[in-house]
Amino acid sequence: MLPCRRRWPEYAPFTAAVNAGAPPRRADDSAYEVDQSGVSLSDTPQKGSARMNSADASGRKPPGVDTSVSHSARVWNYWLGGKDNYPVDHEAGDQFAAILPSIVDVARASRAFLVRTVRYLAGEVGIRQFLDVGTGLPTANNTHQVAQASVPECRIVYVDNDPLVLVHARALLTSTPEGVTNYVEADLRDTDTVVREAARTLDFTQPIALMVMGTIEHIMDTNEAYAIVNRLLDPLVSGSYLVLYDPTTDGVHGKEMAKACQLWNDSGGTPPVAVRSSQEIARFFDHLELIEPGVVPVPLWRPDPNQIGVPVEVNTFGGVGRKP
Repeated sequence: MLPCRRRWPEYAPFTAAVNAGAPPRRADDSAYEVDQSGVSLSDTPQKGSARMNSADASGRKPPGVDTSVSHSARVWNYWLGGKDNYPVDHEAGDQFAAILPSIVDVARASRAFLVRTVRYLAGEVGIRQFLDVGTGLPTANNTHQVAQASVPECRIVYVDNDPLVLVHARALLTSTPEGVTNYVEADLRDTDTVVREAARTLDFTQPIALMVMGTIEHIMDTNEAYAIVNRLLDPLVSGSYLVLYDPTTDGVHGKEMAKACQLWNDSGGTPPVAVRSSQEIARFFDHLELIEPGVVPVPLWRPDPNQIGVPVEVNTFGGVGRKP
């Protein structure tokens, strides 16, 4: 792991618990209930609610969605127990898990990392604005739900260019009356559009938390990946934050992670995945002030001291950095 200069106190026992079967909810439903364990939630539908499915009642698929090829967002949704995936995604997910059985732990530990970092930024630091780039399919404890559960007036902008995410964007557009949630359809590489459209909702004269959660892995060229993140950080004022995680080749399952991702790429899964070392992930924070404990396996980033059990060993590293 890559700690920052000051040591965070000894890691407390941690268990990432996710109610994997909870579905996304429609915009007219109440927000997910986020409890103190970090990632569990209520799955009691409100009156008039309905589970969101990838196909409509007639069985038709959303326009622009290719169900003959597995897609990473839908496979991730499958691993988290979501409903927005297809048989081709189940097959790809199971093949991946056959090589790297810990991948479901990775998915759940990554979502738990999002919950803890958003709570930290909204609750302890005082961040009121979040730019979540590479949103993925809505599942449990999305950024706006966690942030607004801590501070109702938080403003959140989601960014993605996946047609299926766009179909389900209404599940991401719920908000407290005091806050705002919006969605921008744009490519991660088109940073000018991302910033311009996000500025319709967020105040770029005030600090913003840039969330790049398991997204930059889809930029195959590492130098381009650094450039994209830096371009997104450039317009953010001092006191803004970067939260980022990605899979790595480090750790006891490094070879399995590399093999599984290569299988994904060779099979034509979209988008392709570049697995980097933890040192390469740490470089995204080169010009930022790393928050303790630095760039570490995601279950070890400020685990909840009230959790029981031991950290799940995963090959995904992440961190939080402050813009000076």
